[in-house]
Amino acid sequence: MAKMIFRRLLVSVVILFAASMLVFVATLLLPGDPAQAILGQQATPARLDALREQMSLNDPVWQRYLNWIGGLFVGDLGYSAATGGPVSELLGERIQASLVLMGLASLVSIPVGIIVGTFSALRRGRPLDHVATGFSLVLAALPEFVVGIALITLLSTSVLKIFPSVTMAPPGEAVWAYPIQLVLPTLTLALVVTPYIVRMMRATMLEVLDSGFVEMARLKGVPERDVILKHAVPHALAPVAQVIAIQLAWMAGGVVVIEFLFRYPGIGSALVDAVTNRDVQVVQALSILIAAAYIVVNLLADLVGILTNPKLRTEAVR
Repeated sequence: MAKMIFRRLLVSVVILFAASMLVFVATLLLPGDPAQAILGQQATPARLDALREQMSLNDPVWQRYLNWIGGLFVGDLGYSAATGGPVSELLGERIQASLVLMGLASLVSIPVGIIVGTFSALRRGRPLDHVATGFSLVLAALPEFVVGIALITLLSTSVLKIFPSVTMAPPGEAVWAYPIQLVLPTLTLALVVTPYIVRMMRATMLEVLDSGFVEMARLKGVPERDVILKHAVPHALAPVAQVIAIQLAWMAGGVVVIEFLFRYPGIGSALVDAVTNRDVQVVQALSILIAAAYIVVNLLADLVGILTNPKLRTEAVR
């Protein structure tokens, strides 16, 4: 097991290194001059040269990459050209706000998806199964901004004016200090993610319920509750863990649209502002953080899939 974990970690490091190179090259390919975009067309040549020197734009590309990647290892994300301050300070509260939003959505979507998918499989062909399948298919077909706009219309503006449609936390205060503002963005994220978990859990549960070991457990007189909870569900969770990982990783990037829609002060709005202002250091930092989130979540999903599947766990030990 330790060797398997070490191999997965080594592969993750290599993938992250490749992702850092792609992120760096992508920022180099952005059109225009970053210094000119930040200072505007009226900037003097002296100010442009000073800003280029501050941003190390005059250094060779390889040296700029090594300086940037070296700073990542020590927690130095560079300095924001727009604010002049460290990127870590600029993004600290934004990252916390996004993690809170994604964490709340995960706490809702994962158990709901597993429970609904399990009950749908146990009631296959019945009205509950048809409702769950149809509803999840409709939600899966809708883009996240459509789901968000529908929730705003139903719960904030036209039908029921219960929750605020945008996040308006006072400056200097954490967004979670006003929980009511988190309801709509959290619900939007959860509704976007849950259908995929429901459909995958239902499919894997149907396959497991038709398997030989479940039938054998029933023939031995094992109570149906134990058959479901101790035999069927653990075997069904292994492939579902992969889907959950993909959805959690999607949150790291998909949250950009949700945050922009609800004016949520997280990494989404920070990334939009950074791209608009050509703040290269902030764009690079957020891009590599999102890539790291994808890699870490998928690594955890692989480990969960092995630990929840006895067959895979035995192979890993060997």
